[in-house]
Amino acid sequence: MIHFLFTLYIFVDMSLLASKSPIYATVKSLGALFAFIITGLFIDSSYMAEQTKNAQFYANIIIVVGFGLVFLQVNKRVKEQMIAAVIIAVLGEYLFSIALGMYTYRLENVPHYIPIGHALVYVAVLYFSKAASIKKNKIKIERFLTIFILIYATVFLIFKNDVFGFVMTIATLLILRKKPRERLFYLTMYITVAYLEIIGTTYQCWWWPSTAWNTIPFLPSHNPPSGISLFYFLLDLGTLWLYKQRHRITWSRMKNIRKLREQDIFLKEL
Repeated sequence: MIHFLFTLYIFVDMSLLASKSPIYATVKSLGALFAFIITGLFIDSSYMAEQTKNAQFYANIIIVVGFGLVFLQVNKRVKEQMIAAVIIAVLGEYLFSIALGMYTYRLENVPHYIPIGHALVYVAVLYFSKAASIKKNKIKIERFLTIFILIYATVFLIFKNDVFGFVMTIATLLILRKKPRERLFYLTMYITVAYLEIIGTTYQCWWWPSTAWNTIPFLPSHNPPSGISLFYFLLDLGTLWLYKQRHRITWSRMKNIRKLREQDIFLKEL
């Protein structure tokens, strides 16, 4: 258990932000998160549910403890974003799962660990995309992730008849064409969510219906759909929006500084 929770210390280790090795940064951020996901979700799996009636309760406890460990390690700005992510995730989960029936959890509820888990995913992807070695290779990584995502969604479309996932994937990539500053973060989020969804549905922690929202027959879906990270973007955008509202002056100052830097780079290129 100690080793399991220790993985959460890794992806907030400041050394990964300054690391010169993209492999090192990837392992210490996404690698640690992926290990936590595959272990944490297993606790709420159908297998564990056969062993104990309290499987989801144990998963909730572990994720809460993990959230606390990460929360203590990050700076004030990320702390606020984590809290915002949890609040928005709670609203989103009850809207999409309970109200709209977009997907269903094992006990037909919204497990407490899910909104908290959204915040942990957000932090890990954020630290990965901010690492110096990753930003240095930003263009190459974005190209690789884009090609991988297209292949992934196409395979799901052809072999799983996942029209819903493919449509969301294309929509995601089209949106990111005009968002160069956020592109790396969201491409990474796509991959992370795809992994999380495959693990979660394989463990039968939740499942998706055979068509979008179980009501749109011309949008057949796989369990899970490939491009579901499109809805995670709403969480991320909402988290950032809340932070901006609380720090309007600071955010405005940062935007001005960014513009001045871009102008300086442009003049040097001339």
